[in-house]
Amino acid sequence: MTGIVVLAVAVMAALGFGLYRRTRDGRFAADAAAGDGPTTPTTPTTPAWTAILAAHPDGELGERATLVQFSSAFCAPCRATRVVLGGIAEREAGVVHLEVDAEKHLALVRALDVRRTPTTLILDAAGRELGRAAGAPRRDQVLAALPA
Repeated sequence: MTGIVVLAVAVMAALGFGLYRRTRDGRFAADAAAGDGPTTPTTPTTPAWTAILAAHPDGELGERATLVQFSSAFCAPCRATRVVLGGIAEREAGVVHLEVDAEKHLALVRALDVRRTPTTLILDAAGRELGRAAGAPRRDQVLAALPA
C-alpha cells in the first residue's frame, strides 16, 4: 500500500512540475532594471552587450533590437529557436540575431546568469537587456517583446 502512495505522490509531483514548466517556457521576463524580472548581473552602466562583445568581437547590435540566443550542440529546442529568431531577424527591420555556443563561452554564460539552453536575450539598440526567455519562445512571444 505504501508503494502505491509513494507512486501517486511522485506522479503528482512530476505532473505539477511539468505544468509549471509548460507555463514558463519561452516567456520573456523583463530585466531587473525594470523592476519586475529576475536579477541579472548587467546594469545600465555595464550593458549585456559589453560581455557578449568580448566573446564575439565581430558581432553587431541591431538598430532596433538584438536577439542573443544561447545554445548547445545537443539541444533540440535550440534548433527550433534558431529558426524562429532567424526568421524574425530577416523580416523585422533593425533586428539582428546572434547565436552563442554556451559550451564554448562558459564565462559569458556565468556572467549573464544563463541557466539553461536555449535562453534568448533581447537587447535594445544600446546593448542593455530588455528581457530574457528560458526555453523555446514562440514567434508571437518574441514579436511582443521587441521594442517598437
